[in-house]
Order: sequence, then structure tokens, then C-alpha cells
Amino acid sequence: TAWRVLQLGGSELDAVERGCGQCEIDQCDGSVGYGGSPDESGETTLDAMIMDGNTMEVGAVADLRHVKNAIGVARKVIEYTKHTLLVGESASLFAVRMGFPYEDLTTQKSLSVYSKWLNQSCQPNYWKNVVPDSSKSCGPYKRPEKVTYKEEQTISQRSVHNHDTIGMVVIGGSGTVASGTSTNGAVHKIPGRVGDSPIAGAGSYADSTAGGAAATGDGDIMMRFLPSYQAVEYMRMGTDPAVACQKVISRIQKYAPKFFGAVICANTTGSYGAACNKIPGFTQFHFMVSSPLLSQPTEQVVDCI
Repeated sequence: TAWRVLQLGGSELDAVERGCGQCEIDQCDGSVGYGGSPDESGETTLDAMIMDGNTMEVGAVADLRHVKNAIGVARKVIEYTKHTLLVGESASLFAVRMGFPYEDLTTQKSLSVYSKWLNQSCQPNYWKNVVPDSSKSCGPYKRPEKVTYKEEQTISQRSVHNHDTIGMVVIGGSGTVASGTSTNGAVHKIPGRVGDSPIAGAGSYADSTAGGAAATGDGDIMMRFLPSYQAVEYMRMGTDPAVACQKVISRIQKYAPKFFGAVICANTTGSYGAACNKIPGFTQFHFMVSSPLLSQPTEQVVDCI
């Protein structure tokens, strides 16, 4: 979809918006768009961002409710406000003002995922050091009277069978770069949680003087390292995109060896690459590429490091 937009004369931003928007409509992997990844209260909320590598403008929404086209709303943040990131119910009110329909994001599928989780004593979840014991029961949780911290193993709870996000980097014919992301976030997240996807430099980053990058995986860990920004900086120094992606993954590995995640990178000349962290069940990363050199969109695979 994104490639078609470019071929029909659309801008790089148009391509990102339409490409990610198609995934929202298709509910890609159940991890993008409505009807997926219910939070602890059973609600599906959306995060998205879009970035213009010419002007360095970013539009983003997080914890967006009742509006399906999150990347479309993110684009409107650039076009009609001087802000970068709008969140929660207020972001939904902005979206409605911009002409987006207010609708239910819950589906039979998301309801069944939610009820199954409740029946499994709310496992897994994202709480720690609380009472009652979050590894055995549902909340409501609170702080214990006496705090004893136990070391948490940072093993990702993301399912390795789906990538949590659509991340996209578009390089135009003149080398102009745009990037974007859209996701419904971590399944059973604590309401109000925002991951890496809508954060510039974490979920994605675009700079028309260097290139673009986008990340997927365990956003709670990955966002601490601004991997997309870092990858673009490596490419600015002349590092090959594949190597730039690998260097970013290696940096995170030092602190969280068992994290689930991957990064895609592309520079202004059209070279590209990707890298992922090798964990049980996730040894390769698949991503799609369209380019003038390929007759059709092609799936590429890299071995994780």
C-alpha cells in the first residue's frame, strides 16, 4: 500500500500514513489496530507516531481510545497543532474534532482474550513488588506495608509469534525520509501504559540527511535506549544499515540479554538492513521491502544475534 502511494505521486509521509493505516484496518497480527491486545480492564487503546525527516516534525498519539485510525490522528497532530504528542481521552477528543469517527475498539476476539486471561488468575501481568502476589492472583494491587524488592528477570512477556508493532521507513526518490509506527501495545498492560512506539527516537526516527529506523518488540525495555535514534546516528557516521541495527541491539543486550526485539534501518541511498536479539522461539526476524530493484514487495529474513 505504501509503495503504491509513492508510485502514484504521494509524499513519503502519505506513504507511511497509508501503509500503517492499512495495517490498522487489517488488524495486522492482532497487535495493530482495533480489537487486539486488551489492557487490564479489557480495553484496546492505540499508540502511533509519524515523523517527517525533512522538517524533523513528529506527530504522535498514545493511549488513544475509541478511534481506529491512530496513525491518521498522529499525522493531524503535525498538520494542525504545534505539539508533538497527545494522549488518552484528550487525544480522542482531538481526533473527533479532526473528523475521525468515535467508535468501539472492542471485538469478540479481544473480549475472549481478556476473559481467558482473567480465568488464568491474570497471568502474565506487568506488576511487581505488590500485594496480593501478582504472580498468583488478580488485583487490585497495592504497595505492601513492608517493601522487599526481589530481582526481576527481564524476560519479555511479548509473544514471540507476533511483532508488536508495524514500523515503517520510507525513502523517497530524492532521498527524503519519513517513518512511522502503529500498535495496540502490550497485551494486558496496566491502563495508561505507553510503550516505545509513539516516542520519537524509540519507536521510529527519520532524518533526511542520514536515514530512518523503526523498532518492534518489548517497548518497556527498548524505549530506554532510543534505538531508532541511535541507529540513525550510526548511519550518519557512515555505518552500513545492517551493522547500525546490530550495534543498537548489542547495546540493549548488555542490560537486558533476554529482551524480545528487532530494529529495521535504511539509509538515504536505499541500503537497508535489520537485526534482532536471539532468544528461545525467536531466532530470525522477517521484514518486508519494496524498492525499484524488486518487481514486488519481498520478504527478507535476518538471523538474530
